[in-house]
Formats: sequence, C-alpha cells, structure tokens
Amino acid sequence: MMRQVGLSPRCLDDPETLVPTESVRKLLENSAQATGAEDFALRLAARRTLSNLGPISLVLKEEPTPRQALNTLCRYLRLLNASLIVRIEDAPGTVTIREEMLGSQSLSMRQPMELAVGVMFRILRELIGPQWRPLRVCFVHRPPRDLAGHRAFFGARVDFNQEFNGLVCAVADLQARHAHADTGMARFARDYLDRALSSHSQGARDTVRQLIAALLPGGRCTAQQVAQHLNMDRRTIHRRLAAQGTTFSELLNEVRSGLVLRHLRDSDLPLSEVAGLLGFSVPSAFGHWFRSVFGCTATQSRRLLRQPKP
Repeated sequence: MMRQVGLSPRCLDDPETLVPTESVRKLLENSAQATGAEDFALRLAARRTLSNLGPISLVLKEEPTPRQALNTLCRYLRLLNASLIVRIEDAPGTVTIREEMLGSQSLSMRQPMELAVGVMFRILRELIGPQWRPLRVCFVHRPPRDLAGHRAFFGARVDFNQEFNGLVCAVADLQARHAHADTGMARFARDYLDRALSSHSQGARDTVRQLIAALLPGGRCTAQQVAQHLNMDRRTIHRRLAAQGTTFSELLNEVRSGLVLRHLRDSDLPLSEVAGLLGFSVPSAFGHWFRSVFGCTATQSRRLLRQPKP
C-alpha cells in the first residue's frame, strides 16, 4: 500500500525521515477504505506518545504549564508537518485549538484531520494528566456511520459538520503547573530545534498560503492583513511573491478552491456557512466567485462530488 502511493517501505526504518504529505494522506484514506475502519486514523493516534515528537518532547516537558507547552509546540510545528496549521483562540473560560491542513483539492481530509486532532489530544493528555478530557471535539466533515470509536477515543463530546477541526479546552486545565523535566537536556534540545528552525525557513509563498488559511474564517482576508501579521509592508509581500512567480490573488484563490471542495465533498454545512468560512460577507459574492472558478454552481458541484465513484 505504501508503494501504491509512491512511498518506499524503507521510510519505516527511520522515524525522522520526512515524507511527502500528499502521499501520507492518500495512504491514510486508502487504508481506512481497505480495512472498513472509519476510525482508522484514531487507532493510529492511540499509539502515539509525546516521545514520538523527538527533541520537541523534551522542550514541551520543560514548560511550566500545558498552555506554554502548546505555544512551544506551535512554534516548532513546521519541523514536523509544514502543511498543518494550528491556531489558538482564547475566550473567557475556554481555549479553542483549531487545526487545518493545506493540500490537494482532490483528496479527502477526513483521516489526516482526525489523525492530527487525535495526536493533539494525546499530547495534551500526557501533559495535563491521564484523566483529562476536552470540553468538545470538532470536525468539519460529516459523522461516521458508527460513533463508538470516536467517543471511546476522546471520552468527550464529538461534533461533526462544524466550522473547524480541533479541540475546545478549559482554561484551568491548560494553566495547571507541573514539575520540570531535565532542564539541561531540554536546553540542549531547544538549541538544536532553534538551529533547525532557522535553516528550515519557508518561502513567501508557503507562509502567505498558511496565513490566508488561518485568517479566512475570521472574515475577509486581504494582503494588508497578511502583511500586518508578518510585520511587513504590503508592497514587500507583493514583491516577494512576484519573485516566486505568483500573486496574492492567485494564492487566495488557490486556498479558497481547496477548502471549498473539501467542504462540499466531506461536510453537510449549508452553503451560506461555507461562504462565511471562505471570507465572503454575502452568499451572492461566493456564488459569483465559485461559478467563475469552477464553471458551475456550488450546489451542482456538491452533487457531483458526492456521487459514488465507479
């Protein structure tokens, strides 16, 4: 099955080997289909521990609270998965951890997203304590036929057809202080990770794509907003994107196109809500954009995407 998606089985010999994310996504979806296990990704996540993060685990254990460990994880995340975007939102009494992935428009993201959220759950439970449970677990895609596996894994309320993938946690749980691990080893690991991060710099194109995906659900995403988040002038953003042969408008359309097809194929959200998640203030603007990009209406596209494959 690995060979079918272009992966060599030798990848299993070294856990530090970086592999193409698109191949892994195909492998996850194919495996779930072949086994008939809709909770396939959660079964994988159940086998993951903090130590699977390598040097990052040492740094996380050193942090005085789970919330600070979460912030540190987000800092080093692209060393593990450059396509995964994690956004943390604070509200009175709760913290929401939103997770999103950028990738091919043609692939379902059900299994990759459940693996990402499942691994985040496992990391937090190891940092907070074995009895910890989130307040809510949310997925954009529609529910499986049988929810038993999901409920058993998370031990919490699991909602589908939601506006985001991720976890809702109690603030108090993330603020609980814990004893430090070996600070000497953690300091060595942090130095190593910082050097790796500095040599793993992203180009303007990838950085802007990630920011667009993170900002879209909050409203209209503009080049000015992205420039402010990067502490740059808007003209500098345009100049750097031009050097890579693209424009802000092209990247905005690229991200929107991937996200909208995922919503239409995998979720039952009303089109009015999908429009809002893509940054359109009125459904008519979304409808005009969709037809100009795909040559049909969103309703027609949803119907085609849901037709069973021969």
